[in-house]
Amino acid sequence: MKELGKRLRRLRESVKLSQVKMAELLGVKQSSINRYEQGQSAPSLETLVRYADYFDVSLDYLLARTDNPQGKLYEHRPKIAPGSEEMKQFIEMCFDPQSPLNEKLKQTLLEMMEVERK
Repeated sequence: MKELGKRLRRLRESVKLSQVKMAELLGVKQSSINRYEQGQSAPSLETLVRYADYFDVSLDYLLARTDNPQGKLYEHRPKIAPGSEEMKQFIEMCFDPQSPLNEKLKQTLLEMMEVERK
């Protein structure tokens, strides 16, 4: 929570806003802004979203998951253990001729082969 507080304070000070003015913009009390910046309490999700929208930064940045204000990039690759029931179901779907994944898998494999040929 300390890092969150530091980032909130740096953002507020970067645009030269007082805690009072920031509180007005976010719809919270000045004392709440102070507690957030001191790491004594955490802002609500709604307040964090308001910070992110006002400063045009990602929640990943606010929560110190990345130093990049645009946020951390995700590839949505859930961790599925080899041999698990989920993996078996996925493989079954890929090779089912009626499944839309079957066509995607076929296209991906053809594209990979084409890239390898070049």
